[in-house]
Amino acid sequence: MSDDTPIPDQAPGAPHPRETQHLFGQAEAEQAFLSAYTSDRLHHGWLLTGPRGVGKATLAWRIARFLLATPPVEEDGLFGAPPPPESLEIDPDHPVAHRILAGAEPGLAAITRSLNDQGRLRNEIVVDDIRKLGKFFGLSSADGGRRVVIVDSADEMNVSAANALLKMLEEPPARTTLLLISHQPSRLLPTIRSRCRTLRLSPLGPEDMQAALSQTGAELSGQTDHLAALAAGSVGDAVRLINLGGLEIYAELIAILSTLPRMDRQRALKLAEAAAQRGAADRFELLLTLIDVALSRLALTGATGTPPSPEAAPNEAETLARLSSSPHQARQWAEVAATITARARHGQAVNLDPAALVLDTVFKIQESAGQSR
Repeated sequence: MSDDTPIPDQAPGAPHPRETQHLFGQAEAEQAFLSAYTSDRLHHGWLLTGPRGVGKATLAWRIARFLLATPPVEEDGLFGAPPPPESLEIDPDHPVAHRILAGAEPGLAAITRSLNDQGRLRNEIVVDDIRKLGKFFGLSSADGGRRVVIVDSADEMNVSAANALLKMLEEPPARTTLLLISHQPSRLLPTIRSRCRTLRLSPLGPEDMQAALSQTGAELSGQTDHLAALAAGSVGDAVRLINLGGLEIYAELIAILSTLPRMDRQRALKLAEAAAQRGAADRFELLLTLIDVALSRLALTGATGTPPSPEAAPNEAETLARLSSSPHQARQWAEVAATITARARHGQAVNLDPAALVLDTVFKIQESAGQSR
């Protein structure tokens, strides 16, 4: 891949999961896998599910290191069987750890979206990506060692690729473990889900989020409460927010909402123009996401009678409470959110000017605020 081609299994601005040494906040999922291993009930297929950015890929690479670096137990050894492992942790200086870090471990295959004939990253995992595993199994079977396959993400397989993988799950090669990362398991074939054991990972709490972000090397602005609220326990989302100035964008969005129902049109126009700048595609996409977040938090405020805590921006709680103070208003904002999301995605699909799309969205919110008074 060229330097400017996105890496499909790496969040922009964050280390690759194979480079991430520690996993925070997912002890329950780790222990579930370890218990299966130590009780000799290691399933051949594992489905790692949960929201984006909570550590699914990091866990998959930890499991791969553990399996490939941990020799099989020999019950009849001279000194008896060694004590069972109590952790998935592997010494960073272990040869397997070094080979994985260098992308040179023969017992490991990582399946992601590949490049097409024009050198561009495909939008899906295709059948040829899965068929490459046949060669991998043939080359690595001679030593009798364990083999691990990571598919990141399984949601991105097209129908042909999914059917090819299903055949491997139905007739798995000996001593092979397949780790399927899935953000939306409902998109997978039911037969794939039924042939895997599921490990569900949860959003991170504030302390684990702080530790995980420190490990990525992200520069924290000090607004950790605001970041935790917007990222909703996802380290990947937090890194994206930091790199794209998401906290500042959301704070400006809340400042504009605070002027409703009249609205400060100059600020709205400035926000729209920033989204339309050349090379700002990622920030534009983030802005649409943050608008959806704001509307969702408005609906939640009216439904529960209390603004979400912690605040995601200065004066957010006061603004949300004023604009959404009843279940009736909550329903209105939920309907607005659904309408605006559909309009925005349609606008993107037909290449509507980003500034016009943002203004259309903001004016629709203003109209709704006037009607809900």
